[in-house]
Amino acid sequence: MSKVAVTLKIDVTKINKEKLFKGQKGTYLDATIFLDLGEADQYGNHGMITQSVSKEDKDAGVRGEILGNGKIVWREEQQSPRNSQDQAARQPAPRQQSAPPDFDDAIPFAGLPYLASS
Repeated sequence: MSKVAVTLKIDVTKINKEKLFKGQKGTYLDATIFLDLGEADQYGNHGMITQSVSKEDKDAGVRGEILGNGKIVWREEQQSPRNSQDQAARQPAPRQQSAPPDFDDAIPFAGLPYLASS
């Protein structure tokens, strides 16, 4: 199992406001992020965010507007608990990157400065 933290940079002026919808707790936008976990582009981004489109629009060839980019800022890889001990002995141990400073396992992402409340 792997975990990643991704920062998003979205140009809100590109959002098709007609596709926003009301939910019980607010107004929502459906978006999709496409990530390349292996390699960053020339700007250090690992993917792009697009506004989602309906199935009908997708079938008609409509593509969602590109709203911005995503960048992996933290990654943790660990072995799946389903692997047997025999499989673990034959496979190299997965890389683990240390958590960001002040990371608190009790509160996910609490130590990440860009997600901390102000």
